[in-house]
Amino acid sequence: MAIVEDLKRLVEFESPSEDLLACRGVVELAIQIANENLKPEAELIEENGRPVFWWGSKNPKIVLLAHLDTVWPKGSYLPTWSVAGDIAKGPGVFDMKAGFLQAIYAVKEIPGADSKVAIIATTDEELGSQSSKALIERVSKSASAVLVLEASLNGKVKTGRKGTSMYQIALHGRASHAGLEPEKGINATTEIATIVIEVAKLANPEFGTTVVPTVMHSGTTTNTVPALATLDIDIRSFSAAELIRVDTAIRKLAAAHPEAKLEVTGGINRPPLETSATLELYEILEKVASEIGMEPVGHASVGGASDGNFAAAAGARVLDGLGAVGDGAHAPHEQVLLSSIPSRVKLLTAFIKELIRD
Repeated sequence: MAIVEDLKRLVEFESPSEDLLACRGVVELAIQIANENLKPEAELIEENGRPVFWWGSKNPKIVLLAHLDTVWPKGSYLPTWSVAGDIAKGPGVFDMKAGFLQAIYAVKEIPGADSKVAIIATTDEELGSQSSKALIERVSKSASAVLVLEASLNGKVKTGRKGTSMYQIALHGRASHAGLEPEKGINATTEIATIVIEVAKLANPEFGTTVVPTVMHSGTTTNTVPALATLDIDIRSFSAAELIRVDTAIRKLAAAHPEAKLEVTGGINRPPLETSATLELYEILEKVASEIGMEPVGHASVGGASDGNFAAAAGARVLDGLGAVGDGAHAPHEQVLLSSIPSRVKLLTAFIKELIRD
């Protein structure tokens, strides 16, 4: 299949989010692939210094939203591309270069789609979309539907996603000699240890709220009382109120030692994607699937966030997880089922046609 050859090209062009040159290169390659399949030509635009792929209407009714960056540093996924039977593996093949190409090939089947449809692919989604958030919000406010080509959940689309918050806590103590006069120091390690326990207690399973201390750094040498410790925290919840509750609690944290100083940076990143924004489009999708002879697609709520969260917060109807069928996002076995691609393209094509008529 031609789409598989294009997928190979995209996956072999490694595009870790932090590598701005690589991200620019993968957008240029995506433009080349799009221009081999679509008219008018796609273009590269800049959004806060980041390259973005854009094809189609500048005031779209339907937005097909994707990203071309991956979590994989160059050379960390080997071999970069491999196929065994029905399974293709590679960095970003599932999350979400296959989904991007499915959008290209779906629109290819709709004459004149560029008057109402735009395909937008960013390059900082895996970093939290700080550069592209405003762009996503702008186009979503005036769109009637935003279709997110993130990977599916075993073929199911995603009608709910947790919102996310990210924080770093810096605990400033005071250095001293650990053997000669430890009492003159303020130990940042022991101070941050207390904070870790307090933070972990903020989780709330009732709302799926997870509060996870992740990366921690402290100290400089083995014979020095640590003067600085830092802690990263990952928070996720299906409830916007829960994210606000945790945010308030984190900003009230205080060091135990009266002379230690605690600093909090970060905050709420993506609001939750709630079913109130998604179920209307999901019902249309199932109707379309039935009309073209497909089995019910199914839907699910998941813990990971996406740019669909931003689109919904801007007021758009959203449906997520319309991309690839496979497994292993961010994992060493990241893969897609090649045989599923034609049916996903067919479904997306029919869905877009229905929404254009709506």
